[in-house]
Amino acid sequence: MQYKLIALLFLIVSQFILMAFIPFTERELEIIHSGEGEAPFRVLQVTDPIDSLVLRMQSVNVDPDSIVDNESLQLLVRRLVVTMQASGGVGIAAPQVGVLKNIFVFSRLDLPDEPVRVVINPKIIHFPKDTVCFERDGCLSIPDIRANSFRLPWVDVEYWDEKGDFHSEHLEGYSRNESFTAVIFQHEYDHLRGILFTDKICPETGPEL
Repeated sequence: MQYKLIALLFLIVSQFILMAFIPFTERELEIIHSGEGEAPFRVLQVTDPIDSLVLRMQSVNVDPDSIVDNESLQLLVRRLVVTMQASGGVGIAAPQVGVLKNIFVFSRLDLPDEPVRVVINPKIIHFPKDTVCFERDGCLSIPDIRANSFRLPWVDVEYWDEKGDFHSEHLEGYSRNESFTAVIFQHEYDHLRGILFTDKICPETGPEL
């Protein structure tokens, strides 16, 4: 009985931590301010033991009321965009540079006039029961590997952007021949939970080295 109570208390505390607004740690601030706004971050790699541990950690929310005035957050966002573009990716999440906060940037393939969107404290609130097998998924943190992965064909999402504006959207797209906006969102969202695309490989296909 005592062990069950301890487990329940641990679960409650864990959920409280995940829901709380946690400020940047000293180490995160050091990473963020290691360069100016046009300087790309070093992207963590699964081939590095320490990096791999960080990539498996759970990220936490930031205070949405402080987004606009938080200089460190704004610098983080600018450098994430630069890093994504310099690396030739279509998205990158804060934990991929060592900052365990629920923040990522991704390419809006469905919005040509707004190629990059900043996502803060995202939630996936609705999704279909069936999944698709997305072709040739890849990741900036997993070099030289491509594989087909299970993804949702669409998602209803909520999040804030770097201007402090709240968004509620329906995202679609899982085809490389058209648009795979919904897949990019899911890929980056997974990073915030310590999940990598290699955890979702379709069983009929192995990784391409």
